Amino acid sequence: MPLVLNKWLFVLSYFFTTSYIPFSFHPFFVSVTEIQHNQKEKTLEISCKIFTDDFEKTLRQNYKTSVDLLNPKDKAAMDKLVTDYVKKHLQIIADGRLLQLQFVGYEKEEEAIWCYFQVSNIAAVKKIEVNDNLLYEYKKEQINLLHVIVNGIRKSTKLDNPESNASFQF
Repeated sequence: MPLVLNKWLFVLSYFFTTSYIPFSFHPFFVSVTEIQHNQKEKTLEISCKIFTDDFEKTLRQNYKTSVDLLNPKDKAAMDKLVTDYVKKHLQIIADGRLLQLQFVGYEKEEEAIWCYFQVSNIAAVKKIEVNDNLLYEYKKEQINLLHVIVNGIRKSTKLDNPESNASFQF
């Protein structure tokens, strides 16, 4: 069973990270969140990859405002929307402590947006719990992939809407 799940995660990751899927249409709804502990810098580095069109539609629905992440008229306003939305829909607990995500920025990559966050003063981590319901209100078919890397060990899981909780022990 784990081998089948790993193959499925690989296929989804491959399609999501290549330009195979046309910009205007994609057959599935996926986000990828990676959480990596940087032991040297004592930080958790968080990156979320989300299809641009889905993310913009979700932001429009939630904030009732014009959204253009690719060519923003007001970059600061888009930064605020991205930050607010992700912080409401991605919570991370490290060793029992709810973390406050600090927005670093976002950038476009082909048909997706990468959002970057970090948390400082994390010298070591043994357990990471994640609540990830990014875009769940947009599509009931939404799938969120999680990759967590601590001490060079990578653990992954897949969350199908409405499932939003995962826990990783290191």
